[in-house]
Amino acid sequence: MLAILRHRGFRHLFAAQVVALLGTGLATVALALLAYDLAGDRAGEVLGTALAIKMAVYVALAPVSAALVPPRWRKRALVALDLVRAGAALTLPFVSELWQVYLVIGVLQSASAGFTPLFQSIIPELLADERDYTRALSLSRLAYDLESLLSPAIAAALLTVISFHGLFAGTSAGFVVSALLVVSAAFPVASAVRSSGSPYARAIRGMRIYLRTPRLRGLLALNLVAAAGGAMAFVNTVVIVRDGLGGSEREVAWALAAFGAGSMLVALLLPRLLEHVSDRRVMLLSAVAMVLSLAATTALWTAPMGVTWPVLLASWAVLGMAYAGLVTPGGRLLRRSSLPEDLPFLFAAQFSLSHVCWLLAYPLAGALGARYGMQAALAALGALALLGLLAAWRSWPSDDPEQLAHDHAGLPDGHPHLRQHDAGNGLHAHRFVIDELHQRWPR
Repeated sequence: MLAILRHRGFRHLFAAQVVALLGTGLATVALALLAYDLAGDRAGEVLGTALAIKMAVYVALAPVSAALVPPRWRKRALVALDLVRAGAALTLPFVSELWQVYLVIGVLQSASAGFTPLFQSIIPELLADERDYTRALSLSRLAYDLESLLSPAIAAALLTVISFHGLFAGTSAGFVVSALLVVSAAFPVASAVRSSGSPYARAIRGMRIYLRTPRLRGLLALNLVAAAGGAMAFVNTVVIVRDGLGGSEREVAWALAAFGAGSMLVALLLPRLLEHVSDRRVMLLSAVAMVLSLAATTALWTAPMGVTWPVLLASWAVLGMAYAGLVTPGGRLLRRSSLPEDLPFLFAAQFSLSHVCWLLAYPLAGALGARYGMQAALAALGALALLGLLAAWRSWPSDDPEQLAHDHAGLPDGHPHLRQHDAGNGLHAHRFVIDELHQRWPR
């Protein structure tokens, strides 16, 4: 897997992702502790609201922001957005009211809504080979897991010598270093076709491709499963550990690290596994594991011994394993379902639509946990995950070939398929979603 780091452009962008996420991971722990400091046992509800604001910003801004950035401005846009995030993180130690927390989170995540899908869409342009791209996706997943594993561990060590407010400085430093690494990376030459049409039309194009592709509708349903398990861990860990188990700030960090450890383990195994097992099977089995883990933890909550520290760590590790199996292969499905010039808009659509799931799951986890207890939150999120599993199984057909045979006869001059093939009336196979493309280019 690490051989892919020989590619200089990807190596620099991957390093930028790693340092930015290390900083973000420090902010995740610090934000949970800040919420507890401001709201006490209502910290879960505060976190749920803050994260819901994050998701709402992602849903609203991601598709349009990807369409607004011209290809030649991609590097400058990524650097500027990193610097905005660095500045916003520096203000968090000085907030003293909940509304201030929500305002700063809104600014920081608005920048992330522009940064992340644009960043993700560059990687498949850099790595044309499917196996290389799969390795890159797994490495990217490992980078995200640093937010859940190494960052909490580093935070636990730092909290022995500084207050949690100091962790926000680490977040800001991570974004600054990320900006420097983006500056040093060599970007691919973007297709001029991407800039055709208005920003609104380009954003809608990504949404249309996404929602009319069966495998991507299945991916959206599986995002709901991932959000259900992830929201339980990210929102309610601080309350479970501090109030339920009587743990300290460091125990909060270690519980989040257990989730990240499970996710990292699966991400390491996925490149080899996906060479032999279909994406659909891996993702559906991961969804089953997520549903069963939430159900088992719900049942244990009323057991005589209740949820002990070892039980919590084991449950969170299984949730992390299932989470990685659900989200890591998603980039492969997006690449398989799009023309190269549409990739930024399809990644933006995935980023936006998947965060609709988080927008539902985060407030549900926070509000139910605060008002009715953790067992109610676990049961509700388990039911939400089950709903997503059933929807994915129904909408994503088991017979889902990577390439589909179809006829190009009658397509107009300039159709993307005709640019890639010698004959416009032959019957052949390729990766893209035929029904959607023929609707975009009517006969």
